[in-house]
Amino acid sequence: MKVYTSRKAEARIKETYSQLLELWNTPVTQLDVAGRYGTTHVNGFGDETKPPLVLFHGVGDDAALMWVYNAEELGRHFHCYAVDTIGGPGLSVPGTGYDASFEDSVWIAELLDALKLSKVYMAGVSNGAYLIQSFMLDHPERVIKGVAMSGSVPIATKKKAMSAMLKVFLPEALFPTDKNVVKLIRKMSGSRYTVFTKNTVVFEHFKLLMTGFNRKAMLNHKVRNYSAEAVKALSGKCLYIEGEEDPFIKAGGESMLQELKDLLARLGMDAHLVKDAGHGVNHEASNEVNSAIIEYLNSSVEA
Repeated sequence: MKVYTSRKAEARIKETYSQLLELWNTPVTQLDVAGRYGTTHVNGFGDETKPPLVLFHGVGDDAALMWVYNAEELGRHFHCYAVDTIGGPGLSVPGTGYDASFEDSVWIAELLDALKLSKVYMAGVSNGAYLIQSFMLDHPERVIKGVAMSGSVPIATKKKAMSAMLKVFLPEALFPTDKNVVKLIRKMSGSRYTVFTKNTVVFEHFKLLMTGFNRKAMLNHKVRNYSAEAVKALSGKCLYIEGEEDPFIKAGGESMLQELKDLLARLGMDAHLVKDAGHGVNHEASNEVNSAIIEYLNSSVEA
């Protein structure tokens, strides 16, 4: 399975990936972990005397981009492992076992075993939020607490994800000129969108992923819906951080934010809503989000 559309695109993306890691302002140990589905790339950083925190990015980005504004602060409080999702952008390499039989929870459990991590904290954004919730439900004994950003609980809702995605990404994603990429970023963000556009490395990497990533490489990842009763097991164990200007919420209509609030309250979930922030909430409001993550995870009675 080819992750990138061309060797040229792959080379340029890897170049800006390295440039982004330099912006993390913290030492990074890069690991390549072999498993049944291929090789998973992990960026290790932070205080090795602190509890482990495993981080997952969204579908159209990678670890280097996702945690550029969070790594330095999170690394002061946790020993972090920022994972490049196998099949997604980044430095992970799918193997012959990465096919229709792929299971996210099997991949993550095997990765934790290889890293010798028996029990961890987890955090994820967008699809990464789904990944950590799914894993927490499948393997509750292995996760102390989690933080899900820019993602709702994994139960069936009236919201049509595909139509919302098309509404957000089109037509700009079809013609990713600099001007259209800026338009798309503004659609996905609140007023603090300049964290993407004014940082030249962030902007260039984002644009390269739009043009050079083969999105079909993620098709082996399957989203499962759980029952509301099953999801209640996450109550008290998972914090939901949502940007109130997230277009994937707003695409469902003006009532969608209130519906999300009501859903989280009905299920007894911990929630932190960020004003004037969009889908990239951890970029747009990094200080607020970093503090919320650290406070929530450190409030655990377990170590």
